[in-house]
Amino acid sequence: MRARSIPSVELDSYQRAARLVLTHHLVTATFPDRSSLAAVRRWATELREDLLATFGYRLEVTETTARLFTVADRLDPGAGTTTTTGRPFDRRRYAYLALAIAALGRGAGQITLSELAEHVAAEAGRVDGVELDTERAADRDAFVDAVTWLGVRGAITLADGDAGGWASDPDRGEALYDVDRAVVHALFRPPRALQHLESVRGLLGNSGAPQSDTAEVRRRVRRALLQRPVVYADDLDEDEALQLALRRTTDEVELLTGLTCERRAEGVALVDTSGRVSDIRFPNTGTVAQVALLLAGEMCDRILDPDAPAPPRLPVPTQAHGTLVAAVDAAIPKSTVFTPLAISEVSVHPDEQDGTGADRVPIEHPLLEDSWLASTVGRLVDIYGRTFAAQWQADPAGLTEAAVEMLDKLRLVARVPGGVLALPALARFRGVTVSVRKRDPEIDLFPGTTPPPTPDTHTKPTEIS
Repeated sequence: MRARSIPSVELDSYQRAARLVLTHHLVTATFPDRSSLAAVRRWATELREDLLATFGYRLEVTETTARLFTVADRLDPGAGTTTTTGRPFDRRRYAYLALAIAALGRGAGQITLSELAEHVAAEAGRVDGVELDTERAADRDAFVDAVTWLGVRGAITLADGDAGGWASDPDRGEALYDVDRAVVHALFRPPRALQHLESVRGLLGNSGAPQSDTAEVRRRVRRALLQRPVVYADDLDEDEALQLALRRTTDEVELLTGLTCERRAEGVALVDTSGRVSDIRFPNTGTVAQVALLLAGEMCDRILDPDAPAPPRLPVPTQAHGTLVAAVDAAIPKSTVFTPLAISEVSVHPDEQDGTGADRVPIEHPLLEDSWLASTVGRLVDIYGRTFAAQWQADPAGLTEAAVEMLDKLRLVARVPGGVLALPALARFRGVTVSVRKRDPEIDLFPGTTPPPTPDTHTKPTEIS
């Protein structure tokens, strides 16, 4: 591993560069900032070797881009990109984004927004279920979201005009963009031609790789540490659980990333104390994050309460990854598959067959019913409601759902019919304390418009990546 030979005074710079490419996957002259590309290019040789050996990721670095080609071992229904305002992309925005990338790859060095929309609309008309009608405001807004995503990453640069003006009125507004072909070509580079795939499994890391190969199993576990908030041993097969227990597996991840692996008997979490790598920062500000943290503390108190009856315990339901794969495969337009070159034989991960660790007795976790969750959040609203955002003060049920969804994404709880299961990592957030910050006395010129104070919840200042 090349990181072992880097002098200690420069190791932090190397780890920052590694975190950059692991977080953004595409680094350009302007994205995520103007200094990032130079930081990655400085360590290009070392990063290329270490990322390949540690995770099986391939790094390509040019004068204008650094592109990390990652490996996905499983489909993640919660993964995806968002708009600049944090709204998740829907199917229409993803379709417009893909068609825009294709159009830009074939176009000239400059293009107007209306011309790009015409190209995308023409291609969309050839795909069942996809349509771009520039007369509809919803379609224009979705298309501008896709174009803005490309602009943030440097694939296109606004030279004149305003995309917002075009979205409001395409007859009066217009925008002119410079196209960076190198960035456009780096954006979409699938490992296999999509027209040769009959199943989405062909894009997963386990297709064609020997499942019992020790080096591949170790890389698969390391990828899980990066891609999942917590890696529980109970979710892995026997070979993977053995590699997770070995110090060597996590030590090299820590050396490469500069992050800390928190080890417990139940599993390992890669902890990011800086907040720059995690896609969901927790603990965090905002009503939902604050309530999620308070709810986590209440869950721990309920489970550990010696005076209350012990909650029932259930195993985590088997994750139906095969069902998700089948749903994606059902949406593949078979007319586009080039049958003579189609890849039909792909390996299936063991947990899609008989369940992960089928020979092992599954671990049972405390069950907290929906009624308890609703009453607990209702009590939190009664106590701290005046400090919450207005939209949540009148919607305790929606606040409960949003807080539980955040805890579920972080693998602190698992949803089951009738409630949630408290998973082991939830215990790290027990002992939450709350203090409400008070505003300094000041003259209120407009009574009734002063925003309410916000709760300040405290726990260990760490985050799960």
